[in-house]
Amino acid sequence: MEKMNAQQAKDMLLYVADTIIEAKPMLTEVDSAIGDGDHGIGMAGGLKKAKDKLLKMEEPDDVYAVFATAGKAMLMSMGGASGVIFGSMFLGGAKGKEPVTEVGPEKFADMMKSSLAVIKERGKAEVGDKTMVDALSPAVDAMLAYAGEGFVPMLDKAQEAARCGMESTKTFEAKFGRAKTQGTTIGFQDAGATSVWIIVKAMYEYAAKVS
Repeated sequence: MEKMNAQQAKDMLLYVADTIIEAKPMLTEVDSAIGDGDHGIGMAGGLKKAKDKLLKMEEPDDVYAVFATAGKAMLMSMGGASGVIFGSMFLGGAKGKEPVTEVGPEKFADMMKSSLAVIKERGKAEVGDKTMVDALSPAVDAMLAYAGEGFVPMLDKAQEAARCGMESTKTFEAKFGRAKTQGTTIGFQDAGATSVWIIVKAMYEYAAKVS
């Protein structure tokens, strides 16, 4: 897949949605260790709404509109900080962009870079704060570094970077959310970072499947 058209963007996000919905029990278990256990429920619910909205988009012709539609559905349905942050993962970099029928790896990486910037601005989290940024930031760095190699190598490097970022959260103390009041959180991975890894890994799996 040298370029991703709007239909492929829709199909990829549908695959991401199904993957997150399937991961709901695992995400709930991860969150229960240091949080209130509702992360899996929120993510699955948000991606279910995104899936519903995407399925109503017949023959989409704008890649950015596909991502914005999914992001808005998550933002409106999830509520709270998670809705804003994870909705922005898809909406942040697509909002306000001129319509395009397809994007190459470089434009995709730039979109995700913009999404990360929006997330950091809204959530005020940086790498090391035990949040989804710990997985998304290295994933975006990998996308920017490997975009020239094509979608599949780029997303493969990104999902591996996200996994390493997720694993690194076990060494950090939580600074946001309920987890920060739970005593030490060292030794437990962050649920938000886990969701980011699942999402980026699903993007890679889709790209590898259609290439």
